[in-house]
Order: sequence, then structure tokens, then C-alpha cells
Amino acid sequence: MGALRGDPRGFGRRELFKLAAGAAVLPALGARPASASAARFTATGTTVAALAGLDAVMRDFMRERGISQAQLAVGREGRLLYARGYTLGGHEPVTRPDSLFRVASLSKHITATAITLLAQEGRLDLSAPVPGLLRLAPGPGRRADPRLAEVTVRRLLHHLGGWDRDLSGDPLWSDAAIAAALGVSLPLDHGLIMTYVTGRPLDHAPGTRVAYSNYGYMLLGRIVEKAGGTSYPAYVTERILRPLGITRMRPGRSPRARAAPGEVAYRSGLTRPDVTRPGGRPVPYPYGGFNLGTNDANCGWLASAPDLVRLATVFDPPSPVLTEDSIAAMFAAPETGVNPDGWYYGYGWQVRPLPGGRNTWHTGSMPGTYTLLTRRWDGIAYAALFNRRAEGTDPAYHVIDPLLYDAVSAVRRWPARDLTPALFRVPEPHRVLNAGS
Repeated sequence: MGALRGDPRGFGRRELFKLAAGAAVLPALGARPASASAARFTATGTTVAALAGLDAVMRDFMRERGISQAQLAVGREGRLLYARGYTLGGHEPVTRPDSLFRVASLSKHITATAITLLAQEGRLDLSAPVPGLLRLAPGPGRRADPRLAEVTVRRLLHHLGGWDRDLSGDPLWSDAAIAAALGVSLPLDHGLIMTYVTGRPLDHAPGTRVAYSNYGYMLLGRIVEKAGGTSYPAYVTERILRPLGITRMRPGRSPRARAAPGEVAYRSGLTRPDVTRPGGRPVPYPYGGFNLGTNDANCGWLASAPDLVRLATVFDPPSPVLTEDSIAAMFAAPETGVNPDGWYYGYGWQVRPLPGGRNTWHTGSMPGTYTLLTRRWDGIAYAALFNRRAEGTDPAYHVIDPLLYDAVSAVRRWPARDLTPALFRVPEPHRVLNAGS
């Protein structure tokens, strides 16, 4: 809708770009519960009359799709103003800060922020070829595509590395096929996936065509480890989350038995062979049909909606983490890939420049999960998280974007209070590192 006209209200065509982490897998076949429209709807968190329209959007959206658990948070000019948890039916109530959701591809801007911070610290050159940073060696009898030397860190950030899942499949969602090709047992690790992919030709010359790549962001996570000198989650937690007082976010795991405290239950009508352990017994798709551990840097984080809105403030100067130059770099246009209607993919965000500002956003989707995070040109940010995605004949999920955008635009009086001090361990003001660089 709005994106096709170039106005600031909407972000259409995102579904065409296939931002879903699992969009390369077969379409889902489950059906939404028939009794959803009659199920009891409850909300936690403080009701604010001026923002009642947001609750109505979430209620109607959940009932129409049979979504049992969801969360919404809204911030404005750096303040967290609204944080609500929603439950449909007799499921465990969702609380506003403590219930955790898989955020799927909303993990990408987290990884992109870590890469940008390493560059800001002088520990990483974004123009560096990736093979010089990581050991990318093909398996026996295979050879690497010589064009790998043209894959730079920046091209990974912009999805310009040359891998195209529409042509050759998504290796982060092909565990069984990779294990068979390499003659190894499940589960896979990052190294085995890299060995397999390095032995296959690129689909495009690097830097010539935007093709959304979970694999590229998985590699960025390994670069964070190499340049940061610690594990990927440790670097993110210490250097990005801690300065913002975010304490709940953590990497997720696929098996139900390894769910984090407070993590919601994911709903899907599908089963798949378990790729997280040998044997491949059928399991509910969200709980082993894919390996969240190897998807860590591209779609593996757990968070609450308030966490994501709080994290979004890292891109608003003055930031406790990034300099203004670093923020500008994250939202700058790529070497190629600006769409005819004006939006493009920056570092982990989709970006639409507007007079006097920009809209930035991302969605995430995997079995049992649908997510949205938006930062508007007018200083408003919101995150919506759901424990289900579209399956079979379900109504479309991407419409939550314009529904929330319009509901936020209709607000005439914003609350004065800031929920941030009550929900986050906000540290003393931090000096921006390397502010003069």
C-alpha cells in the first residue's frame, strides 16, 4: 500500500522481499482454531485510554488468526510509553516485560549493530573480504568459488554476498540435506554449514544483486566472535544490551525442554523431523524442525517487546553505544538495490528515507513466530510479537504493519510517564566510545 506510493504511512512489499527466516521452507498447512473468535481475551499491563485503539487492533488480529499469545510495546522519543501482554483463551498469561518470544529475523539488526560497533572500535574493517576473516574451506573433492574473495563484510550486511535461497535453498534450513551430503550425523554446527556452502558456487557475483541471506548473517555472527574475541552472545550482551539496562534478552534453543524461563509456547499445526538430535523423530515444527542454535545471529534471539523498543533507542543520538557516524552508516543506501519506490536494505534494517527523517523496520517469521519492529520518522517505535505465524488458510499476517501504523498515527495524546526505569536496570549515563572517530 503506502510503500508503493512512497508515502510515510506504509511499508508494503515486505512480503515480496521474503524477510521470514523460514520463507524458503514448504508452506505451512495448519488451520487456525475455529473457536478463536469466541475465546476470552485478556491483557496485562496498565490500560491507557488514549491508546485503547492499539489494544483493539491486537485483539481483533489475534482472534481472526487464533493467536494465543502476543505482546506489544510502544515508545516515543526514547521513552517507553506502552507495554502490554495479550492472551487468547485459557493459556498462560503473557506479561509485559517478562514473557519472552523468539524474535526471528529481528535478530539481524542486533548482529548488524555488533558489527558496526566493532568497526567503530577500530577492530573490524567493513571493506575486508570475508575469507580473510573466517576459515572458509570446502569439503573433500570440492572447490570454493573464486568470487568469494569479493564478499566483504559490508556486502553481507546488505545481503549482497551472492547467495540466493530462491535459487539454491537456504542452508540454515537444510540440516538433513547438508548432513547427508557431508556424511555426518545431526545436529550440525556452524563449521559444518560453512564447509558445505563453501563447496558450492555462488548464485550471483557479489555486490550485483540483493538476495536475502540468512547464511550471510550467520557468517556475520562468526565475524563478531573473531573480531570481538569472545562468543557472539557475550559480545552483544556486554557491549550493546548492558549499556541499555536490558537483562532478559538471550539466545533461544529449539527443543521445548530448553525453553528459557518465561518463554511463551509456540503454536503450529505442523510436525517435522527433529534436526537437533540424531534419529530425526517427528516433533512439532517450532521445537526441532529447525535448529535455533545455528541460526543464532540471523534469527536466534529471545526478547520481550519492551526489550526491542528499548534496544531501538540505540539508534537515536545521543546513543550510549553508537556514534552518529555509525548510525548514519547503518541506514545508508547500499551500492545497489534501492527499489523503484525508494526503500532499500541497510545494515539489518529496511529503510525508507523521508523529508526530515526516515522510516526503518523489519519483520520476522518462522514456524510458531511472527514479529514486527518499526521505527518511524516522528520518533515513535513499536514492537509486536506473536507465538504463531500464518499456516494454510490463515489470513495474512503482514497486515499488522499498516494496522498498527494507522492506530499509532491516530493517537492524539501520549502518556507523560516513562516505563523505562521500572522495567530496565538503566545504568549511569555512558560516554559514547570513540565519539571522535
